[in-house]
Amino acid sequence: MNAICFYRLNEPYGEFSNFSPHPIQLNGLMWPTTEHYFQAQKFPGTAHEEEIRLTASPMIAARLGRVRSKPLRADWEQVKEVVMKEALYAKFTQHPELCALLLSTEDAELIEHTTNDSYWGDGEDGSGRNRLGFLLTELCGNLNRKKATVGRKE
Repeated sequence: MNAICFYRLNEPYGEFSNFSPHPIQLNGLMWPTTEHYFQAQKFPGTAHEEEIRLTASPMIAARLGRVRSKPLRADWEQVKEVVMKEALYAKFTQHPELCALLLSTEDAELIEHTTNDSYWGDGEDGSGRNRLGFLLTELCGNLNRKKATVGRKE
């Protein structure tokens, strides 16, 4: 199986980054990036959630999401991957060009290649959990199955 590494926006597959400038609509609101949505969901129903949604960049949204002077939702560790899946599904189904790019990876292993994150990324040396890459690979498979099912009904 071949591997596709991504991280920086200006490099191949940079669109897979949560910082890519692809707005998503979720929960009746427009979110500038999936990073904005993900970070804001740490504080649902609070003014901090809206502050993160309205911030100027995904980097600022990430910083605001890591502020621990605000009360983090109690179930965050249990729901963070569900929240990420919601954001990724919205991003790749609301932007057909991104869906096509994701589907073009076929059965490749997708890897967020970064030293900055050993949970969502690979930790650069491969010791990280690469959960973002895993969830994107899973989404690709789900979208392919859905596409095949729709194709058979026509």
